[in-house]
Amino acid sequence: MSDPVIVGTDGSAAGSAAVEWAADDAARRRAPLRIVFALNCLPYDIPKFSTPEWEDPLTRDAERVLAEAEALVRERRPGIEVTTQTIEGAPAVVLRDQAAGATEIVVGSRGLGGFTGVVLGSVSTHVAGHARGPVVVVHAGPRAAHGEIVVGIDDSPQCDPALAYAFEQAALRGATLRALYVWQAPVHAYAPEIVYDMDEIRRAQHQVAADKLTSWRQTYPQVKVVEDIRSGQPVEVLTEASKEADLVVVGSHGRGALGSLALGSVSRGVLHHAGGTVAVVRSPCA
Repeated sequence: MSDPVIVGTDGSAAGSAAVEWAADDAARRRAPLRIVFALNCLPYDIPKFSTPEWEDPLTRDAERVLAEAEALVRERRPGIEVTTQTIEGAPAVVLRDQAAGATEIVVGSRGLGGFTGVVLGSVSTHVAGHARGPVVVVHAGPRAAHGEIVVGIDDSPQCDPALAYAFEQAALRGATLRALYVWQAPVHAYAPEIVYDMDEIRRAQHQVAADKLTSWRQTYPQVKVVEDIRSGQPVEVLTEASKEADLVVVGSHGRGALGSLALGSVSRGVLHHAGGTVAVVRSPCA
């Protein structure tokens, strides 16, 4: 049996949106779905689990949220296998640790309790920056279908896991894959005496993108690929492209031990600014 799709929820709007997205993807993959509620008792000094004689409010709330999430999945995707699990611990740590045995981890962009953040939720930021494997961050609100997946690419091997995930998603959905290669033109102000052949630079960038995609086109011949090479700021270009995409996939080259420092600047920027669903796929060495 394939590894499960794991989704964390807390009953918030973003958490419910994450459950819906995860259910749809589990159905596409024919994979089991596990819904996880992280029961963080430490701030309240509550015992790990209640005794049968006295059931604490946090445990009751966890059971209610999971029951509602399971009912949502069974109505939306009645054919998939779904289980629920309450795990004691901080939500960010619980979901990060679940990634080891998961096809992907799905979280809401913001939520209640431990899921609350200033711009992007602290849980989604931490999990995207530390989990091994794809982490999908889902925003609440209506999602129109566009039939297109966007993936950000560069010339480094670290973006290969993101490409693999993006091609897989496009194949599962029968969607077009837009491969965005964003390059930045030389800044003349710092070296005005240097003359650049911009046409030659553009040709070189197109060749880099084509070379990067060659093997993946052969692996997924059924996927229609649009090579989109632009000059600009990667975060701005990917954020704009997210408006017409069902999913934006970015790699992460970041290294660090704390918070979003483990995310690269592009992946962190896209997570904060994109209007739709974003998947961050860290390279094994990141």
